[in-house]
Amino acid sequence: MSLSIGIVGLPNVGKSTLFQAITKKQIDRQNYPFCTIDPNIGVVTVPDERVDKLAELTNSARKIYTTIKFVDIAGLVEGANKGEGLGNKFLANIRETDAIVYVLRCFKNDKIINTQPKIDPLNEKGILDTEMELKDLESDAEQLLMDKPRLFLLNGKKEEIDQSIIDEFEKNNWKYLILDILSEFDSASLSVEERKEFDLPIELKLNKLIKKSYDLLDLITFLTTGPDETRAWTLRKGSLAPRAGGVIHTDFEKNFVKAEVINWQKLLEAGGLSRAREQGLIRTEGKEYIVQDGDVIEIKANA
Repeated sequence: MSLSIGIVGLPNVGKSTLFQAITKKQIDRQNYPFCTIDPNIGVVTVPDERVDKLAELTNSARKIYTTIKFVDIAGLVEGANKGEGLGNKFLANIRETDAIVYVLRCFKNDKIINTQPKIDPLNEKGILDTEMELKDLESDAEQLLMDKPRLFLLNGKKEEIDQSIIDEFEKNNWKYLILDILSEFDSASLSVEERKEFDLPIELKLNKLIKKSYDLLDLITFLTTGPDETRAWTLRKGSLAPRAGGVIHTDFEKNFVKAEVINWQKLLEAGGLSRAREQGLIRTEGKEYIVQDGDVIEIKANA
């Protein structure tokens, strides 16, 4: 599955810094509007301890994680739906993504130019929503921009964000994450040992953003493991076992016979596939089985 998340926001709110921190990709990050003209695209792995632990259990030669494509899109301004700024290009780029992360400015830094009269993340959200709604009114496209799942990233330290703003997101059940992008950017290049030395969080919140973006698309992960490789596979929630087979190889869906399934934690507790089989922990499931997040699966198919 090729999954893409669009990073959007007004100019100079931290989009490109976020993108660079996530993807470790060097891009133009100058302090002026519209330094990102063409969308920057980077593919990142989705951190997954299940892959690490299963690979260790089965002595896999390699580990393969699921991935997400992040697209850093040029800054939006009011009037984008009419072509203001880079509006038309901006909105076309959003349409090509599966979901959207709104970056909303909450940080207080006079050195970074603010295109708005004051720091107001709710107003920024309103501008982004309005521009996309107006563009949707003109569109004959099957999927509207406002139908795309969205995650709101409040860019700043928690103490910089007024509680009333957080309350508004909570009240409306808007999915949000508080993240100080600049701090994460500075920490992203440090090793775990260096983060410990400087008393920084061991796990970057960027990893949480990546995982939340993955969840935003209503996806689950199933796994395969063995001496050759341990691999995480992406699947839509609610998919049946033959579809999981098709993700691995198209013939597996067409010629599906059965699936042998065990939860990854039960497999670890059993101490390996052969022991799990001896203990009767591996289930045989048919075509109607709904795959669960964390299932370790072996597909049986006719040649």
